[in-house]
Amino acid sequence: MNENQTNIFFVSLGCDKNLVDSEYMLGILQSAGYSFTNTEEDADVIVINTCSFIDSAKEESINTILEMAQWKEKGRCKALVATGCLAQRFAKEIKEELPEVDAIIGTNSWDAIAQAVTEVLKKKHYEKIGELSGMPNMAGQRILTSGTHYAYLKIAEGCDKHCTYCVIPSIRGRYRSVELDLLVKQARELVEMGVKELLLVAQETTLYGMDLYGKKSLHILLQKLAEIEELKWIRILYCYPEEIYPELVEEIKTNSKVCHYLDLPIQHCTDRILKKMARRTSKAQLVDTFTMLRSKIPDISLRTTVICGFPGETTQDHNELMQFIKEIGFDRLGAFAYSREEGTPAATFDNQIEEDTKQLWTREIMELQQEICEAKCEEMIGKHLEVIVEGTAENVYVCRTYKDAPDIDGYLFIETSQVLHTGDFVKVKVAGAYEYDLIGELE
Repeated sequence: MNENQTNIFFVSLGCDKNLVDSEYMLGILQSAGYSFTNTEEDADVIVINTCSFIDSAKEESINTILEMAQWKEKGRCKALVATGCLAQRFAKEIKEELPEVDAIIGTNSWDAIAQAVTEVLKKKHYEKIGELSGMPNMAGQRILTSGTHYAYLKIAEGCDKHCTYCVIPSIRGRYRSVELDLLVKQARELVEMGVKELLLVAQETTLYGMDLYGKKSLHILLQKLAEIEELKWIRILYCYPEEIYPELVEEIKTNSKVCHYLDLPIQHCTDRILKKMARRTSKAQLVDTFTMLRSKIPDISLRTTVICGFPGETTQDHNELMQFIKEIGFDRLGAFAYSREEGTPAATFDNQIEEDTKQLWTREIMELQQEICEAKCEEMIGKHLEVIVEGTAENVYVCRTYKDAPDIDGYLFIETSQVLHTGDFVKVKVAGAYEYDLIGELE
């Protein structure tokens, strides 16, 4: 911390896509001459990049704003800036009900962060929501907050799907791909900073390039990224099952740098609920997609998410989803209780489900998935893998396999006297298994 400069305390909430925006904002602020502090009490300005995807995220964002606002009274904080999804979605309400907030910046205007800080330090209120079209200026350098061995590469913004439960199109806008050349430039810069693994993210990665190039171009982006010599792994998140296409499957299969891992959120499996959700697939199509992927890429790791307690869901629907999960045998799965979001069609649907039922169904699915994961971990014993070192904990090295995305999946633990460093890739033999994690021995 520099006492002679304006010190900024930055809070990033929500998803990894929001994190990318935060890292760009940090870069912009650093370039503008601001310094950073790790403690609220030493901050002159506090910036909160908010989330508003579901009720719990909205609540966390509001509570964080109120918590940080206290430092205007008991610390040296002169101004509070709210950016991101809550700011975009509820700018009017924030202005009226949270006077502690001095600046409000929408999801597509984060490149105005330095200007906002300058204005609020002059005791002026600043607001920039802007149109949800085009892209903010991404020419500046990011400050990585995840360490330097992996980073998220946001390849598109917004979404055109309009699922009935989702607010994303209204707070992030239409689907807009980032130009391929710019993504390759960003990737090269990240690799120069020490990044070994890139995680491709968007509201939907599988449609990348349709708006810019008139065709799905994710496989082309993968080819270009694989040309970056020091880059070791490329991981693809957030694919819509119905948008998987042959060239992409072939690229994942044959490109040695692309992890045999796909995150394909299905949200449900029964045709009736899928239709009510306005999902563009059917149960039969989901089965065909997963069967095809495992046939073409036998060692692929499939992750998904499901929503429990969608309006009108019955016990029969829930049981059918449980059976589907058991039959498909997802390698990784997250289950979430349905959140009734104002402004979405589903919020107006009849037969809203009781909270207790939603939580019960969520628990039942996660208990089932725990059994599936435990069995799959047992199957890994004896296999030889290359893993990335994440760090240390309790005298063991914590690593990730190609099956594990940061923060959401499992780990592999190694006990060794050999000195390893974060970001190293090492070869291991799987020697043991827990419910979600593995034990490895160095080869």
